[in-house]
Amino acid sequence: MPKGLRSNARHASHAPSAEINIPDRLYFRIGEVSELIAIKAYVLRYWESEFPMLKPVKNSAGRRLYRRQDLEIAIEIKRLLYEKGYTIEGARKQLANPREPEAAASAIPKGARSEGALDAQHLRAIKRELEGILTILSSKC
Repeated sequence: MPKGLRSNARHASHAPSAEINIPDRLYFRIGEVSELIAIKAYVLRYWESEFPMLKPVKNSAGRRLYRRQDLEIAIEIKRLLYEKGYTIEGARKQLANPREPEAAASAIPKGARSEGALDAQHLRAIKRELEGILTILSSKC
């Protein structure tokens, strides 16, 4: 298998958010958060740029330290994106207005809620997300 296409089993599963057991600690490093919620570190960094409420503190060396609140927000972002099928924008709106349940899903016209229409919508959202990640990665090279 080509080097860039290797599967990493610890990140491959998208365990339901309810099954995540958060240790009783004040701070978590990005690698620990990555393992706990089964999301790669670069995705967490991307989410920081897309979700203003996800702001880990940085220590004197500039390393990210996630508080329990940050970890809970990351878990909720994962749930909205991977389990509920929200777009980045829809998840951001849902996190900003949690009293409006399923706000992004209700914005879809009833006639367009067939499985095929949602698949196309998810593909567009994935494409936008991948383009954003590519932009971030390209700027670092």
